[in-house]
Amino acid sequence: MTTATRPLTVGLGQLVVSAEAGATIAAIGLGSCIGLVMHDDVAAVGGMVHIMLPESSGKTPPGKFADSAVPALVAELEALGAERSRLRVKMAGGAQMFSAGSGSSSVLNVGARNGIATRAAVQAAGLSLLAADTGGSNGRTVELTVGAGQVLVRSVGGQPEPL
Repeated sequence: MTTATRPLTVGLGQLVVSAEAGATIAAIGLGSCIGLVMHDDVAAVGGMVHIMLPESSGKTPPGKFADSAVPALVAELEALGAERSRLRVKMAGGAQMFSAGSGSSSVLNVGARNGIATRAAVQAAGLSLLAADTGGSNGRTVELTVGAGQVLVRSVGGQPEPL
């Protein structure tokens, strides 16, 4: 655990958890990626994963892919004392950052595919998604304040908004 004086940044495909009340965990500049946040108010632990792609096909690191990131984040939080039944789950990101013209395949919309896969993985883990700020064409930054369990999302050029 780290005593946070600045946000703990979650890089591409990374997973960060904390039990430090003063910690802030942030995924900065999410485009088509998903910032998935989980927090247990009772245990006062939280974490975030920066999901890049929908499916792992057995590849690593687990945080890079929706299907492996969700169970990995749950396991890390449970190791810090969280209980699955108390986890509050929120996500942001999944924008369509590149336009490929009319009639283009949805395969090119990685953001939408990431959102769908992340929702499915959350459901498969027996969890409920409480809030989401996904889609559109703007990048976002998502931030979790661990002690308070507060999640803020800021779109490019916008103000932070509670999620």
